[in-house]
Amino acid sequence: MTEGITMKLLYTLNERPPHGLTFLLALQHMLASIGGIVAVPLIVGTSIGLPVDEVVTLINAALLASGIVTIAQCVGIGPVGIRLPVVMGSSFAFLGVAISIGKEGGVSSIMGASLVGSFVVILASFYMDKIRKLFPTVVSGVVVTLIGLTILPVAMNWVGDAPAVSEEFATLPKLFLAMISLAIVIAVSVYCKGAIAASAIVIGLAGGYIVALSMGMVNLEQVASAEWISGPEPFKYGFTFSFGAIISMSLVYIVVIAEATGDFMALGSNCHAKVTGRDLKRGLLGDGLGSTLSAILTAMPLASFSQNVGIVGITGVASRYVVAGTGGLLILGGLFPKLAALAVTIPKPVLGGVGFVMFGMIAYAGIRMLIKAADTKRNALVICVGLASGLAVTFEPRLIQHLPHDIANFFHSGITTGTIITVLLHQILPESSAKEELEDNEVYEEVRLSPDSDLDEEAEPLATQKNS
Repeated sequence: MTEGITMKLLYTLNERPPHGLTFLLALQHMLASIGGIVAVPLIVGTSIGLPVDEVVTLINAALLASGIVTIAQCVGIGPVGIRLPVVMGSSFAFLGVAISIGKEGGVSSIMGASLVGSFVVILASFYMDKIRKLFPTVVSGVVVTLIGLTILPVAMNWVGDAPAVSEEFATLPKLFLAMISLAIVIAVSVYCKGAIAASAIVIGLAGGYIVALSMGMVNLEQVASAEWISGPEPFKYGFTFSFGAIISMSLVYIVVIAEATGDFMALGSNCHAKVTGRDLKRGLLGDGLGSTLSAILTAMPLASFSQNVGIVGITGVASRYVVAGTGGLLILGGLFPKLAALAVTIPKPVLGGVGFVMFGMIAYAGIRMLIKAADTKRNALVICVGLASGLAVTFEPRLIQHLPHDIANFFHSGITTGTIITVLLHQILPESSAKEELEDNEVYEEVRLSPDSDLDEEAEPLATQKNS
């Protein structure tokens, strides 16, 4: 989206705006990212049934870890940090896997898998050329699409806010709250610009929250009982290590490596700075070590936030010191539990309405990646079988109930199953020849141009999409 933006920079990469302006610009980045940073531990904690006070702990840890690693990436510490204005935060890519692992083994299992998985990123930073070959566009597109589709049921359950068999599931007030929150996000995204549009998720949560307050659907007891100031709680849950959980988490880490590389390259373009292989290595090393720190602090794994890449391109403020200031604000947020407690009081239907956009956008990003892949029979098979495999175990978990326990746990996540199948198919199936690709193109043209075909009206959009 930000490719092609060549606007003059108001502040270059190494410039420092005045202190007052730096604060306002840093706050803008914080508003764009805090919704995602808070939402991930909130989603995971509530989905696996943690008590409210423990969800608050997860949120505080996420804000603290995000702030520390954001500063490290922007300023740089020796060989660590890409030294670009990148905001790091809890990644939605890990949601499905984290929830699946958490339901099976609790928070300690999530942290154990996150800790080991972070070493995958650290090692990958030294072998980027080989790792990336396993995840070309066609594979990454399937994985990202699965991430979005497999966690959509979480948003549906939030809207219902009750057991599915209960009459209280998705009552009219709950549906109303979800629709209001969703409508606010859509309206802000469409009719606003700049930092306001980038903050659509936060504004949607705030708007839905205000409506919920007026309807008496918010319980503020947790805010009143929360402490004003609290320090980090490293190793709060300890670590447990499950082979299946580690593999599942590591696969998502590898996908995030590809996403981070794209973010770093786009950010470099927006900052008018050339990103070298050495820069990518430092950035991914910061990413990996940051996730190691997150696991120690009891926070979810970290990744670069794409929305903040867009803010740099739109505003023309490329100063890495501005975003380092954002890191400082995030750290402050993590030290005040009442802020996290306030986030926990958001009614689930409000989260559900916003979740439809958040999770749908992840799937959309994956679909856009798939559109860019070469349109061949071979790639079609890779995509179809990969998506179908991932969704099959998601929609009908009983398909794997007779497998040995450890193997069943390994394939329980649709993201893991789909990723493995897609990578294997991409490696095993022979590449389409130039002749086969040409024949595929000719089939589209034949259908589109045939004057006697009854399918003309339906074929036209297909041909248009093929050539777009």
